[in-house]
Amino acid sequence: INAEYMGLPKTKIVRDDVEFGRNDQLLDFFGSRCTCRRGSDGAVLTYAIRPYPILLFSYVAENNWDAAVRLCRFIKEPSLWSIMAALAVKHSELTHAVEAYSAIDEADKLQYIKYIMEDVPSPEGQNAELALFQRRQDEAEEILIGAGLIYRAIRMHIRLFNFEKALDLAIQYKTHIDTVLAFRARYLINFGKKENLPKFLDSEIKGIEIDWDKISQKIEYEKKAESERPGAKPLA
Repeated sequence: INAEYMGLPKTKIVRDDVEFGRNDQLLDFFGSRCTCRRGSDGAVLTYAIRPYPILLFSYVAENNWDAAVRLCRFIKEPSLWSIMAALAVKHSELTHAVEAYSAIDEADKLQYIKYIMEDVPSPEGQNAELALFQRRQDEAEEILIGAGLIYRAIRMHIRLFNFEKALDLAIQYKTHIDTVLAFRARYLINFGKKENLPKFLDSEIKGIEIDWDKISQKIEYEKKAESERPGAKPLA
């Protein structure tokens, strides 16, 4: 699980025990017990840890998400809810991810999960967004290209300000070149910058007309087409 972005700091429980020192070694970790070798004298010590994370993992392994949620609600520990959030995202259990992120007050992650649930109609689009959420950008692109969702792949790179990659895809698939140029131009205006990317300074690229009305119509067509794919949600 790539939990670094999904809430890793909150999954940790720190113990300030006097028995531990800088040179201690972790020898074994099994179930709810860990064995350490004390650096000062070589003594082997066994410590008990809270059993709830192990129990949570076992529920998820059994696909018993209801039991996993009940455990988190009963224990009411931020660390447990954080583990629950990461597991729910990993297994595409978005409803449970929403509850978990709500419980630990991760507003930005909660908002993004809700965006995936409410605004991304196709299963492939949702899977790509989840991969992107876990900072697996290449995987997200592969999902979209493999599903034929070229516009969504281009738009993903525009959102990430990867304008050159967005242009490469647009040229490769001969679609939405003007869309990329329009968003690039808007970006430059908003940030008061001048164009400095060689690909966008090419004479043929610079000669392409930018018509926001036509671009908006194409974007709406892409959204409608995605919503009509098998398994997708219809547009609201």
